[in-house]
Amino acid sequence: MEQNETVSAQAPERDLETRRRRLVFRARHRGTFETDILIGEFVDRHVGQMDAAALTDMEAVLELPDPDLSDWLFGRLPLPKECETPMLLAMVRAARERRGESRT
Repeated sequence: MEQNETVSAQAPERDLETRRRRLVFRARHRGTFETDILIGEFVDRHVGQMDAAALTDMEAVLELPDPDLSDWLFGRLPLPKECETPMLLAMVRAARERRGESRT
């Protein structure tokens, strides 16, 4: 493999790493202390395994309003069907487990 091909092959991974770092920062700086901890810890645990599609899904979750995310993650309100993405379902499940609740 030539030098240019090697550099080109490394670029997508660098892009993923940049997105992962941005995602970690955004997850930890939502604005509400409790949500920062809950979302930040989830992202910290999973970001290393996220591919481009999973990063896109998580980025979309972070676009949701903080009050809605808080209500869903803390179990104050059920997650609406129209918001049931694999990433958000995994986050709700992790939040329930953290609170010691069993799956329903």
